[in-house]
This record gives sequence, C-alpha cells and structure tokens, in this order.
Amino acid sequence: MSGCGHVAISLRRSTGFSLDAEFDVPASGVTVLFGPSGCGKTTVLRSIAGLERAQGFVQIAGHVWQDDARRVFEPTHRRRLGYVFQEASLFEHMNVRRNLEYGLKRFKDADGRKRLTQAVELLGISQLLDRSPAQLSGGERQRCAIARSLCVRPSALLLDEPLAALDQARRREIMPWLEQLRRELSIPILYVTHSEEELMRLGDQLVLMRNGSVAAAGPVQEVLSQSGFGSSFGHDVPMLLNGCVREIDSEWKLAAVACAGSMVWVAASAMNVGERVRLSVRASDVTLSLARPQGLSAQNAIPCRVAEIFESQSGPQRLVRLDCSGEPLLALVTSKAIHDLGVRKGMDLWALVKAVSVLG
Repeated sequence: MSGCGHVAISLRRSTGFSLDAEFDVPASGVTVLFGPSGCGKTTVLRSIAGLERAQGFVQIAGHVWQDDARRVFEPTHRRRLGYVFQEASLFEHMNVRRNLEYGLKRFKDADGRKRLTQAVELLGISQLLDRSPAQLSGGERQRCAIARSLCVRPSALLLDEPLAALDQARRREIMPWLEQLRRELSIPILYVTHSEEELMRLGDQLVLMRNGSVAAAGPVQEVLSQSGFGSSFGHDVPMLLNGCVREIDSEWKLAAVACAGSMVWVAASAMNVGERVRLSVRASDVTLSLARPQGLSAQNAIPCRVAEIFESQSGPQRLVRLDCSGEPLLALVTSKAIHDLGVRKGMDLWALVKAVSVLG
C-alpha cells in the first residue's frame, strides 16, 4: 500500500538489554507501542526518530529513513517528523506563539504560517498564544508541544507517553484533543504507552512488546482477541467494538449503537445519531447463554459463534473468543460453565453484555 511503512531494527547494549522489533506502520491512524516499563517501547520510538542508532530498516509514510543494506541513514534533523516527549519541552523564555514559530524554522516552507494557524485551531490553544509556559497547566503545555510538532508538516507524529507526567484531571483534559488528532490527521501516529485506557481509546494498530521484542502486532481487536491467557492484560482482556449511533432514547438516557451485527444499548453521554463511537467490553462483563434470555437486567444480547477456547493452565476460568458477525469478543467464564453448557468451537451462542464503556 502506498505510504505504508515498515520497521525492522535490532540493538544490543553493554547492560545486557537487547532489542529486536519488526512491524508494519499504516499510512494513517494510531499505532500504539504497548507493554510494561523497560520492554523497549521508547527505544523503538527513538530509533525510528534517529535519536538512537539501531541496526536495520526504517520506512515511515513512504520515506526510507534508514536502510543499512544500502547504507542509508537520515539524521534526525532531516527526518520530517514531530516528536513529543513525556515532559513538554517548551522554551521557558518564549511565549507560546514564539515557541510555535520556532518550530517553523526546521523547514522553511511557504505555507508555514498557514500550518501554524491550523495547528492552533486543531489543538484549541488560540487563547494561550500570549502566555508563557509557566502560566500553563500540564495538559495545556502538552497541547502546545503537539501543536509545535505539527508546524513542520511532519510525515509522522511520535508521542512518547505524553500523558505519563500528568495527573488524572489533566489526562482527562487532554484526551479529547488526542482523539481529535486521531480522527483528523492523515499521517501515521506512533504512540508509546503502558496505559490500557490510552490504548483502547486511541489505538488502531497495536504493537505488543515484551522483553525487547514484539510479541504480536496488528489491528487492536485482532491482537487482543488472539492474546489469550498470559497476555499483558491478564485474564480479563478488554475488547473494542466500533459502531455507529442509530438512536437516542432521551427518556432513559440511552443510545443504540449498531455494532457486531447487533444493537448495543449504552449510556448516551452527549452522543449524536450518526456518530462513530468505540465501545470497550471487558471479558468479565460478557456472559454466555444457549438461548436469548428473557427477564434479565442485561440490555444487550449479541448472537455469536465460538471461535476458540483458551485452555487455562491453572485456575477455574477459561477465555472464550467469540465471532460476532466478524467482530471479535471475549468472554471470561468458569471451566464448570463450559462443561455444563457444552460449549465447543463452532457453537452458536448469545453473548450477554453486562456493562459497556463508551470511549468516544
């Protein structure tokens, strides 16, 4: 596919740490590098940016930045990228406007001022332009740092745990702006995090890392549905359902979302008919039934087929992967329930969804 990218890098350090990572990077959308601290996520991002010298191949958005086989290595200042760190690296002696204008100096393009204006509008910081960084909250500083990175018209945006240094209130403040970036930017965004919430709200592609290597990579739903027991999420794996709001019930403050071949009722939370939304469903919030039940408080019953049953090495629970009209869903149930219901691969069932989180 035109504009797609590929990363295949390796690195060895005297400390004993080794990195071997290979994955594709789509031409747009958010690719999340996810895993525990120390697994190599930031090292991968720094290597893509040219800040760390790994061996291998880096092609992003159709641009080859490194190809050791052809002795190609573009230095960081020649890679058209935006990089945002955990701590917003704004110049304290400059106001926000001058910080953004400084970002234009890397590449002197004729439309630089226009891009600056667009970045200001996209991140909603017009009222902050005359303030100094010391007058900004943590979330505002990060929004300004992202805006500055966009002024260079980057081929890719690299975000290294941009919410890690913020408290919960500031994280809630900046998350909608990150979701807007995901919707409106048509460039690849590589996003490093160990936060499950950030992965579920922002991720399109998932690169699951463990001990310096890639354990799995691909669309978020696909990787999560295949992870099974022993995943980075534990047994209670979350799943994403992408859908469209079809109806708003103002009396009960509920919205009907078309997804997984069914209608799923969720808390309306300021949604609009026709809006695309993401739903997060944890495996422990899914119950299995042989028939569509009556007289239960659970509002959502989704027809499905058993795709796989993950065997547990110990403990009473099993993870069941379901196919809901092509959308994967996971259910965490006891081994006794599997036995009593006669659940087997290929069997048609009903998935009763007890709770759904709307991610926007």
